[in-house]
Amino acid sequence: MIERVYIKEYLSFNECELGFNEGLVVFTGPSGAGKSLLINAILALFGYKSVEAKRSEIDLQSGVDTERFGYESDEFITIKAIKKEKVRYFLNGSSISKKLLKEMFESEILYLHQRDNRFFESKNLLAMVDAFIQKKDFTDTKREYVKKYKEFSQVKKELEELGQKEKNREELKEFLAFEIEKISRIDPKEGEYEELLEIKRKLSKKERLLEAIKEAQEIFNYEDSVVKALSLLDLSSDFFDGALNELREILYGEMQKLEELEDIEVEEVLNRIEELSGLKRRYGSIEAALEAKREKERELEELERSEFYKDELIKRQKSLFNEIQKLAETLSGYRKEGIKEIEKEVNRLLPPLKLSTVKIEIKDKELDLTGKDLVEVALNGVAFEKISSGEYNRLRLAFMSAFGSKDGTGGILILDEIDANISGEESMAVAKILKELSKSYQIFAISHQAQLASVASQHFLVKKESGKSVVKELEGEQRVEEIARIISGQKITKEAREFAKKMLKEAE
Repeated sequence: MIERVYIKEYLSFNECELGFNEGLVVFTGPSGAGKSLLINAILALFGYKSVEAKRSEIDLQSGVDTERFGYESDEFITIKAIKKEKVRYFLNGSSISKKLLKEMFESEILYLHQRDNRFFESKNLLAMVDAFIQKKDFTDTKREYVKKYKEFSQVKKELEELGQKEKNREELKEFLAFEIEKISRIDPKEGEYEELLEIKRKLSKKERLLEAIKEAQEIFNYEDSVVKALSLLDLSSDFFDGALNELREILYGEMQKLEELEDIEVEEVLNRIEELSGLKRRYGSIEAALEAKREKERELEELERSEFYKDELIKRQKSLFNEIQKLAETLSGYRKEGIKEIEKEVNRLLPPLKLSTVKIEIKDKELDLTGKDLVEVALNGVAFEKISSGEYNRLRLAFMSAFGSKDGTGGILILDEIDANISGEESMAVAKILKELSKSYQIFAISHQAQLASVASQHFLVKKESGKSVVKELEGEQRVEEIARIISGQKITKEAREFAKKMLKEAE
């Protein structure tokens, strides 16, 4: 529910702050006063229109799961828009994009302008039918159907992918075998490339290393002399003996390694390094080449057993199809029963709206995530594209009333001159429907008709003063005066005032 709206420096508005209650909120006033501008300012804060105000804010209580969009959860939400060089939006102080804002509130804000053909699309009607059928068995069946249909779709996708692979199966098998053989022929080992580079480095300076070690071993010729000198100095030679023994082991070990290099062919090492370098260039590393080999072996194995796997998938697909067909039939049965009630309720509302009876039909379609049902509506056999916008909007209201939220949490409904170009009797029928809908929705409506203004929970007058738009909430005699103005024009008659009072009393 919207509790407050604030706008500043917005076209013909200097500054405006309004507080709202639940129910039906109606804006009236002379043409060009700024009623539509006000509605557009509200819609702009939910991403439906462009922001034109320098600053605008809206406070509302909402059941929207803001955490799903990456924002902290809070029942009370403030949306702000600031326009300078560009428009910036904020949700409870955190920056947010227009696109995300609209996506976040699209289930909460229902904006019905003069003609929105999407309302009577099958998918929307089907969603309303399903919401109307509040039966646990139906809900459980629908949940099971969605689960099985998704599984069926996954199996179908796997079969299609398998079929695509089979078209080039032999060619792919040959290619994979060739790639595997190339890596297997080289037979690389993890860490081998680095070891070979180290051997290459040592081979390149083998002679210099041998010469250096031989020169270093000369130190051992002076070992006895050092020990003798330390003894004469009454000093222990343990530290010297330990150091020399450690040096002897190091030099001996390195000599052993160099002797092992005697049996290594330099050419073989260089050729092996070149082979491994080719794998590194292609795959990035020896480890990646080995992983590629394992992956290709898995692919080849999968291809070789794909025939068996395909048979299993076909059996599973057939079994799932039979299951979802039965579940879809069950869902369809529930929907057909529900539509009887809906059709009866809609047709009950149509005579005062000067509309012919409607027929709601369920036809078969190809199975999808919603089932097998296609919902169509016919207005006494007349195609929708041939009815007037007024008839279309009145029919839409009748459907909304019939489908209306049973738990009173329908959200926010914004209407733009929904009762335009209709007679007084039709206007009163529209007003009654909107009054009934306001038990489920908080409704914002612009009207030029006295009937809708008389049943409003809140009535606001939008008018021009000194060339600027101002908004004032009307109560008591002020409201009588405005409804009388709507009835008789700028020159308000006594009869118009009396009739306005009568309308307000009847609305109570």
